[in-house]
Amino acid sequence: MIAVRTVRRVLPLAAGTAVLLGAALPADAANRNIAIGNFQWSVQDVQIDLNEKVTWHWVGPDTQHSVGPVAGNTSGIDSDPGTAAPDHPPGFTFTGQFTRPGVYDFVCKLHGIVRGRVTVSPNPGRPEAPSPDPVPVVNVDRRAPELTQARWARGPVLRRARGTLRFELDERARIVLDVEKLVRGRWRLAGTRTFDGFVGYNDYAFSGVLRKARLKPGRYRALLVAADADNNRSGDVVVPFTVR
Repeated sequence: MIAVRTVRRVLPLAAGTAVLLGAALPADAANRNIAIGNFQWSVQDVQIDLNEKVTWHWVGPDTQHSVGPVAGNTSGIDSDPGTAAPDHPPGFTFTGQFTRPGVYDFVCKLHGIVRGRVTVSPNPGRPEAPSPDPVPVVNVDRRAPELTQARWARGPVLRRARGTLRFELDERARIVLDVEKLVRGRWRLAGTRTFDGFVGYNDYAFSGVLRKARLKPGRYRALLVAADADNNRSGDVVVPFTVR
């Protein structure tokens, strides 16, 4: 048996993208594409002919899975030999070529419910023919939240360093607010705040107190970063202000 491990570069997709399952086979078998995600194979009973291939695609959101032989499986196909803790990036692929007819059962080393069977007929296969299955797509959110329209609600001049910071989000996210002060021509960190942001317009009441002290008069800038549940992060959004 022949096994090939690869990592494909995949394009960012929005959260909730559906996994494309294996298409119905024609009358004769063919090479197969199988998605691994949501703790299952997209097709649990795979039918191929002699010398044909199965390519497994780790689509997520769960990716700590392997394709390993159970007792009695003599295919020699194992996506993660030598490790008891498989973990692959979304988009990882592994291909096995089956050169002997038979029934081969596989199971994940970490999750016994992630399992499937490959049945290989003695009929001569077409290992170079394209698979009738669509290539599965990743089911992982890779898009960073968008933080826009950031501004001070009553203008950038803050009395006693207090003000309302207004911004808009396109998804729920954790906000990191760094405040920097301009000192002798260089920006220096004055303090940090973190808080939850919600879809739509947000108003954050900035108290002007950082590190247990109120900001003194001077030139400042607020740097906002939004991070979603999948740790996708927006770029810094800079909102300057002056304390008087």
